[in-house]
Amino acid sequence: MAEKPQKDLLTRLAEAGEEALHRLSEAPGMDRATAFAKSTRKQLDELTKRVQGISALEARIAKLEKQVATLSKDSGSGKRSPSRKAPPTAAP
Repeated sequence: MAEKPQKDLLTRLAEAGEEALHRLSEAPGMDRATAFAKSTRKQLDELTKRVQGISALEARIAKLEKQVATLSKDSGSGKRSPSRKAPPTAAP
């Protein structure tokens, strides 16, 4: 009797994986799941671009804040409006 050669563990796993993927691709609703995955990827790409834009805006804001601080120091030697104090509150 000729014995059938036994397959090693990796070969059996690979065959089982291929069979599972084949069954999964034929499953009902898989086309919708694939379309959802693709649209999610597009949305994630767009979100990434927006976040990168926010980083650029933050850098511009920091630069403008420095300019405002510099201008505030320069105008400090001129006339300044008196600071307002809150009226005292009555003690209970």
